[in-house]
Order: sequence, then structure tokens, then C-alpha cells
Amino acid sequence: MTNIKDIADTIIALERAALDRWGAGDPSGYLEISAPDVTYFDPFLAQRIDGLEALAAWYAPLRGTIAIDRYDLIAPAVQVCGEVAVLTFNLVSHSGATAMRWNCTEVYRKHEAGWRIVHTHWSITQHLQNQ
Repeated sequence: MTNIKDIADTIIALERAALDRWGAGDPSGYLEISAPDVTYFDPFLAQRIDGLEALAAWYAPLRGTIAIDRYDLIAPAVQVCGEVAVLTFNLVSHSGATAMRWNCTEVYRKHEAGWRIVHTHWSITQHLQNQ
């Protein structure tokens, strides 16, 4: 039986690897770790994206256009319940003088090929001066 810390470490490593590729303009890192039935909420869309094919179509025009100099993955937490794990974190992405702040929830499901994202929810968060 795999312990929860090992699962958490694995999931956080998957997320960091996907974020590294995303920041270099390559959304494929996320596509490769998403399940075929993935659902996705994006703050720039009015509706949920359903399925890997639709997510790939959403990401296609973004390929090569994103350049993140660095990011801070803040307080990642993984909750495990059987074959499902929920990763939550705050993200600050830095591109030149611009910093974007995000909340993220990723739901992973254990699959024969490893952990795969079945649901993503990104939202932009406001940064308060005293935080």
C-alpha cells in the first residue's frame, strides 16, 4: 500500500512538471496527465470544458504564447480518498514585471497509467497589501 506522503509527492511533482512546461509555452504537460474525461473551469471562459479533446482545442492557440519567468507554488496540499486525490494550491506566476495570482484545485484519479487529472478549476485571486 502506498502511503499518503508518497501519493502527495507524486502528484505535486506531476503538477510542477506540467507547470514548468506551461511556463515555457507548452501546454502538452497538462494534456499528458489529463484523463480523457477531464473537466476544466477557466476564469476566462463562461462554461466548463468537457473532455481531453476540447481541452486540447482550448490550449492549441496558447501554444508558444505563454512565457513565465518563474512561479511560486504556495502551500500545496493533497487530500487522498482511495483512488482519488485533490490537490489545492495558490500560484504566483511572474512574467517580467507582471505577477498573476491564482487559486487552483486539481482532482486526480488513479489510472492504470498513473495519476491523471479528472477536474481542474483555476481562478484569479486578489492580492491584499497586508498578506
